[in-house]
Amino acid sequence: MAFRDGPFENLKVPLAWTAAVVAVVGMIGAGLLLVSDRTAPDGAAGYSGMRGATETVTGPVSGVLAAPVRWVGAVTDYVGGYFFAVSENRRLKAELAELQPWRDQAIALKNINGRYETMLGLRTEPAVPMLTARAISESRGPFKNAKLIDVGSAKGVRIGNPVINEHGLVGRVTGVTGGVSRMVQLTDVASRTPVLVDRTDARAMLTGDGSGNPRLEFVRGAGSVQAGDRILSSGDGGGLPRGIPIGIAAKGIDGSWRVKLFSDRGAVDYVRVLLFQDFSQLIDPEGLNAAPLAGLTTAPPPSEEDAGAIGDAAARRRTAAQAQSDRARAAATAPVPARPDSARPAPVRPAEISPRTPPEPAPTPGGVT
Repeated sequence: MAFRDGPFENLKVPLAWTAAVVAVVGMIGAGLLLVSDRTAPDGAAGYSGMRGATETVTGPVSGVLAAPVRWVGAVTDYVGGYFFAVSENRRLKAELAELQPWRDQAIALKNINGRYETMLGLRTEPAVPMLTARAISESRGPFKNAKLIDVGSAKGVRIGNPVINEHGLVGRVTGVTGGVSRMVQLTDVASRTPVLVDRTDARAMLTGDGSGNPRLEFVRGAGSVQAGDRILSSGDGGGLPRGIPIGIAAKGIDGSWRVKLFSDRGAVDYVRVLLFQDFSQLIDPEGLNAAPLAGLTTAPPPSEEDAGAIGDAAARRRTAAQAQSDRARAAATAPVPARPDSARPAPVRPAEISPRTPPEPAPTPGGVT
């Protein structure tokens, strides 16, 4: 049955009244929303019970209605990515090829910075001025092992300065120009380094022979070296500071003691030059002067009266000493008085001197003289 065939067939609603009712209902709803959306004193939104109930009902319904929309969006992205996968792959390959050199440079810089930080953290006791350098050339042969480093006399480098890296002693400077220095390594045949065994404090001489492991010669003391002993610089002769790590003792194939160098653990390209001349630069001359003992107390300064009394006593002592010296001088310069004849002793004649008779011998037992 159609609506016009029912009981409300002749019902006619005025349009003006309908619009007025809708407007009034809308204003009432807007007012309720404004009132219910006020802010609480603690900053949280205070919702009315009606609005809360409405959101409680419409929340799950909105989630169910929005699910198909999300599914459609995901399917669209998947299909679009599938059709554009080839172009995306080409773009990513181009970016990877562009970033590969930057990655290699970053790794190299990280290694260099790590070595710089390690070398900057090196400290000697007592402190010795250091200078960072880089190896710019290398000469290797069956007998010669040397490097050129990019610092010279313009920065204070001199012949004989020790050269170290982050692991230990590398060699010594044997030639210097304004901006370049020549460093002879411990493995060179011209290298001679006084060393000591850390465990026994035995002295020895580290001699290079062109191989990777220099020989340990002239070891003092029988059994003073064992495999695995740490070898340090001894400082004998004043050419090197004492205690710089050099290597570990090991028995060679020929039966001689050799040293596995700490400096061979990495490339010898960044080094530090010790601006070391002799032990006098490590000692403060003023520090050699003995300070007063802490247990002794200094006497307080005398008062004015005591100072006056001390001055008078000193003056009297000076006057007495002067008078005594005057009397001694006068006695020395006075003439000696002549003696009268009666006081002179009679001369002794030679005839009156009687010869000295020898003493009689003592009787011996038995009556034998």
